[in-house]
Amino acid sequence: MLCCMRTTLDLDDNLLRQARQLAKEQSRTLTSVVEDGLRAVVTRPAAPVHFTFRPVVIDGGEPPLVDLNDRDALYAAMDEQDR
Repeated sequence: MLCCMRTTLDLDDNLLRQARQLAKEQSRTLTSVVEDGLRAVVTRPAAPVHFTFRPVVIDGGEPPLVDLNDRDALYAAMDEQDR
């Protein structure tokens, strides 16, 4: 048994005219044209996200409290701050 769902969509008038014209030219139903278009959008892979990381370095004028490359010193400073 074939099951389908009915729904109402508000479409741009010009886009609907174009879809109807395409359906007529290809001897297809409007439903099949809309389904194919929707399927193409839903199944296309997501575009990769490109970003550039630019670290911001602010000179506070004072020497850093801890060398971030020294893990033990960093942990000790964090423990001291928790007290």
